[in-house]
Amino acid sequence: MSAAAAMVLAAALAGCGTTTYFAGRTLPPSGLANRVLITIQNPSSSNTGVLQFVDAYYDIRYRYNSTSTGAEFSIPYTGNLPTTIQNMPEEQIGEVYNSGTGVLATVNYAKETASASVSGLNGLYSSVFVTRNQNYAFAASQASHLTVVDQTASTGYALSLPDIDRVSVNAGGSVALAFAESSNYVYYPRKLTATEKIAYSGGTSTWPKAAVDCEPLSGPAWCLFQAQSPDSIDKTGNYYGAPLTFDRPVKAVFSADGGTAYVLNCGPECGGSKSSVTRLSLAPMIFLQDQHSGSLPTQSTLDSNTIAIPGGASNALVDSSTLYVVGQQYSGGYWGGNLTVVNLATNAISLPAVSISDGAPGAASRMILADDDTLWIGMSRCTSGLRATSNLAYGCLTMFNTSTNAVTLMPYNGDATGIAAITGLHKIYTAEGGQVYIYATGGTRAAGTAIDNQNVTVNGTAYDVAYMDAETDGDNTVY
Repeated sequence: MSAAAAMVLAAALAGCGTTTYFAGRTLPPSGLANRVLITIQNPSSSNTGVLQFVDAYYDIRYRYNSTSTGAEFSIPYTGNLPTTIQNMPEEQIGEVYNSGTGVLATVNYAKETASASVSGLNGLYSSVFVTRNQNYAFAASQASHLTVVDQTASTGYALSLPDIDRVSVNAGGSVALAFAESSNYVYYPRKLTATEKIAYSGGTSTWPKAAVDCEPLSGPAWCLFQAQSPDSIDKTGNYYGAPLTFDRPVKAVFSADGGTAYVLNCGPECGGSKSSVTRLSLAPMIFLQDQHSGSLPTQSTLDSNTIAIPGGASNALVDSSTLYVVGQQYSGGYWGGNLTVVNLATNAISLPAVSISDGAPGAASRMILADDDTLWIGMSRCTSGLRATSNLAYGCLTMFNTSTNAVTLMPYNGDATGIAAITGLHKIYTAEGGQVYIYATGGTRAAGTAIDNQNVTVNGTAYDVAYMDAETDGDNTVY
């Protein structure tokens, strides 16, 4: 069912005395069925952060036909500097990270309220992820390293491997992969059983050699393991051998079933040699007790499952059997943005790198699929790349048509830090240069047409946007 049809159905059901709409979701207090959540920093001299949502059907920030245009929709929020939104509309929640104090707040979409959700995070993080069931949270930063919050045990653990600054978690929430800056290795946490006791490299020779760090120092515990070839096995059943070598891995995206990771090897963007994507089976790396199975591959097997991506590989998006890979390639003294399309059924490049918006090498970008066969890509620092210095169009937002392979750069509005696909309504919302913009994906308007945004603009700096009423958790630009 489309979002527009869901709104009509919701209205009809409300007239019959019920308060649910599509997928059995609860109609929220605002009565809106198409909401976009916006994180806003410094909206006034006395407030450092607010959460506001708008009606994405009418593209207004207040009730339709309201007599007061000042009555904006908002969610009570006490944090400061809200940044990214991990959008989980299937669970009717969103996790909003606060870059001012490191607090992670849960927004209840059904009730339109927010509350602090994760205790045990004790620093500022560059990457935060909460599993869909909210049982576990993983946060990474170079200062705090990798922090695991086990909400089933109301305990947090700081695993002290230096320079961990990125974590990726699969859709099922069973595997977390951690990445260290300027490293060629991949790490993963595991929750040990009581019988496994302790594992810590640097201890006696009888301790598992695959473990990098464990907390606490008495079992059961959480341990951080380095992905290693299965040359030997220690007394707790963990395989270990020569460390598996990647090429400046920075992130992983996952198959729909969560069983395969596509590790992005940043290569030259991050000081390495060659950018590529490595297919990695996740069964041996499941962090839940007694559920991991099998062993990691040998280096030769890993290499045979690696696909060279000459255009760069710092972000990607999986769509069934297609992988869209985004990165930067160095040319003429500047970095230029590229999109490469990979056929996962054949492990072959089905479309060579095409030029898109430039961005900071190795930095996080935004990618999302929307209506009308469009893929949208947001970059930061696009004015410092190859396009701007060559007097070419250099907007930070790119629209790519997945059917025709046509590339369109939107006009420059500043860094594109957030994108939300308003599925069923043929539009997207973006956060660019600290403001909210709207574009058509097709339908009755030409794809890429700017839609009037005067009634959704905000006071302060808009950082991220999320479609609260999307059909799936895939409507999310933060992985």
